[in-house]
Amino acid sequence: MIRIFQILVLSVTALLLTGCDGARSAGAPLGGIKLGDLAPSGAGERPAVQFLETANIDVFIFWVPAANISVMDDVWGLLSTGPLRFNNYDAFGANLFSVGFGQKQLWDKVGERLRLADARNVRKVSFLLSSGQPDDLNLVRLRDEKTIFYVPANDSMTGRSLGPGSISLRLKAEKISGLRGVCDFEACGVFAPPPGSLIPELEARRKADEFLFTSTGFKLKMSPDDFVFLGPTEYVADGRTLGSLFFSKPAPEPIVRMFLLICTSINY
Repeated sequence: MIRIFQILVLSVTALLLTGCDGARSAGAPLGGIKLGDLAPSGAGERPAVQFLETANIDVFIFWVPAANISVMDDVWGLLSTGPLRFNNYDAFGANLFSVGFGQKQLWDKVGERLRLADARNVRKVSFLLSSGQPDDLNLVRLRDEKTIFYVPANDSMTGRSLGPGSISLRLKAEKISGLRGVCDFEACGVFAPPPGSLIPELEARRKADEFLFTSTGFKLKMSPDDFVFLGPTEYVADGRTLGSLFFSKPAPEPIVRMFLLICTSINY
């Protein structure tokens, strides 16, 4: 009896380890996977019992060889900017940011362009966004102070010294009073210093040192199965402009980062 129990324990352990290895395979090419498969089944369904009131957003990060970026040009024609509200449309584009909105029926068309561009899905991050509480997708770590050039609203290129800290994409969802299954969603580039002290005064000082790149911000109403696709208008590898830091990886092989943000469920 004891030996049978030991065999069962070893078998279950082996299965668990196999599952963990599968979860680490995010760096594999898209292959035959359809983009619709990325969202969990029943993503638009509200659970019978809710423990957290959140908007759930899955962010998939793709690496596209810089030489293939022109393959992705068709994506922006497939998607719409109609539902999007930009903080400043002209400055958003001047920072080399491009974004489009789509719904479930367009996932596979976007996925086909990613496959043709030899994209790799390298990372997935799931966010549970409580109403009004932002969370950050960290992209680039600044170990020292660095001058970052960007285009603010209604202005020309300017530089700002920031660091140490992280350049991130800040995400926020807001509950809409009287409506269920829909939220006000917002995304914007931000610089944030390293995590601070538990002492309230020091944490308040750290928060004061944050810098929001408001000209890269956009908002929209999102429901389950809606998505936004975010990427650059072109590949720039200078490492000094905000668009370059957000979307480009120059070495050892030039890479463009692109982001797929899918609303999987809204539980308020």
